Amino acid sequence: QVTGHLDDCTCDVETIDAFNNYKLFPRLNELLESDYFRYYKVNLKKPCPFWNDNSHCGIRDCAVRPCPSDEVPDGIRSGSYKYSEEANNLAEECEEAKRLGAVDGSLSKETQQAVLQWTQHDDSSDSFCEADDIYSPDAEYVDLLLNPERYTGYKGPDAWKIWNSIYEENCFKPQNVKRPLTSGRGESIIYLTKWFSSVCIEKRAFYKLISGLHASINIHLSARYLLQDTWSEKKWGPNVTEFQQRFDEVVTRGEGPRRLKNLYFLYLIELRALSKVLPFFERPGFQLYTGNKSHDAEMKNLLLEILHLAKSFPLHFNENSFFAGNKKEAAKLKEEFRLHFKNISKIMDCVGCFKCRLWGKLQTQGLGTALKILFSENVIEKIPESGPSYGFQLTRQEIVALFNAFGR
Repeated sequence: QVTGHLDDCTCDVETIDAFNNYKLFPRLNELLESDYFRYYKVNLKKPCPFWNDNSHCGIRDCAVRPCPSDEVPDGIRSGSYKYSEEANNLAEECEEAKRLGAVDGSLSKETQQAVLQWTQHDDSSDSFCEADDIYSPDAEYVDLLLNPERYTGYKGPDAWKIWNSIYEENCFKPQNVKRPLTSGRGESIIYLTKWFSSVCIEKRAFYKLISGLHASINIHLSARYLLQDTWSEKKWGPNVTEFQQRFDEVVTRGEGPRRLKNLYFLYLIELRALSKVLPFFERPGFQLYTGNKSHDAEMKNLLLEILHLAKSFPLHFNENSFFAGNKKEAAKLKEEFRLHFKNISKIMDCVGCFKCRLWGKLQTQGLGTALKILFSENVIEKIPESGPSYGFQLTRQEIVALFNAFGR
């Protein structure tokens, strides 16, 4: 069912598949395994701002359980940025034995020092995300490679409440359409179809981005599902039934394929942002700084290769149709867009499962950064080759989130 032309785009599913699977993803994956992109600083202890709820998921796969320091691989502990095969094996054993999916916050003192030297700037006035308080004593560096996004057992009323809040309170959508996850009654789909044809492209796009993000998360949970849970071992792998419940055309009354197409729409928006932000990263002064000079230079070259590849994509989404009407109306709509999205980034602090919260926060920040780039196009084009990039800045947090979210 997911084939051919995508609405609101000049693109089709097959072109994206071929471009992503054969050209872009293998390079991107290599980049995301590098030191600069694998450590993400996050405050997982922020209270939920919307309702009083301390119902944290009690399942151990949701929990934050750092490794004892003597089990942290030498490669990390010594602060050297070269990972030996032995250190990688240790990391795997450590994850399997102690965390079993919990979030690993352990980093050596030397690594923390190097990480602190990563330059940081703040540009919250133009931000689409609630700035996470990364200077809080509660904020920790998390190794994303040791904490993969996968099914943790977190589901039921608490998980539903999160998505309900996102769709019901923060999406431009008609009141009579209930949340899209329900297989629901057929009439809500008829309403949705009517509404889609009557609403402006920006509101339609916003809804599709959130739906695409939801689809992405559900695909990852289905692809890395807890298939076996015994005292001796845990086994993760693809769960086709889970995937069908969320995306099969019959089970979802026609909604599933639309959700998957929204994922392609999300991909196009983030790809477009990468193609636009090239001047920022091309400046000689920009470094992916980790302290390992030759590796940093190598990763910057790979990063630029990925961005040039993104730019070469033949059928980009044309964001010029966004906010192109009456200037005053457009400014109002853009601000509404930004505030809606900021609210969604705050809702992520209400997620009871810490592993899910980590990936939810990272992916909303990544999408928020992509939107920030698309809305800063004029400023980015004027960035001088040397010196500060006046008017446009990305923090290390935003850079790591942007590429990891696109990687998802």
